[in-house]
Amino acid sequence: MRSLPALAALVLATVPLAACTLANDGYPSLLPRPIESRDETEPVRPDPIVTPDAALDARIAEKREAAATAAKRFQEAAIGTESRVAVARGVQEGSEAWVAAQTALAELDAIRGETVQLVSDLEEEASKRAQAGTPAYPPLDAAIAEIGGLATSQAERAKALEDALAR
Repeated sequence: MRSLPALAALVLATVPLAACTLANDGYPSLLPRPIESRDETEPVRPDPIVTPDAALDARIAEKREAAATAAKRFQEAAIGTESRVAVARGVQEGSEAWVAAQTALAELDAIRGETVQLVSDLEEEASKRAQAGTPAYPPLDAAIAEIGGLATSQAERAKALEDALAR
């Protein structure tokens, strides 16, 4: 009787071990496959060399000169507008001083519109280059940023003057 439980324990112990030691080639290996060990990082590509474009440089210089002229005119007009807004502050809408301040603000906005148009022209040029597949042109990007910043500061100043008139 003693041997029966010992024999049963021996049989039960060897059956799971035997199952683990069987080699079955029907199952894939759990080792990493070659595709899993490849490098997935984006390859480093050198920046394309941009060749100078004399015609584009001339257009950029022309736009910068026009922006400088518009900025000077805006500055002069803003000084005049500030004085008209100061006179019209607190008066009734529709009065002569209020209308003069509104007219000055409209003239100021027209000058600011010229600057915005210059930015639009340069952005259109950059868009055409991108559509053609040519690399970005750093002087063009710099001009867009410069004139765009000028347009933004003009818009902020005009808005401040409008807000001052509304008080």
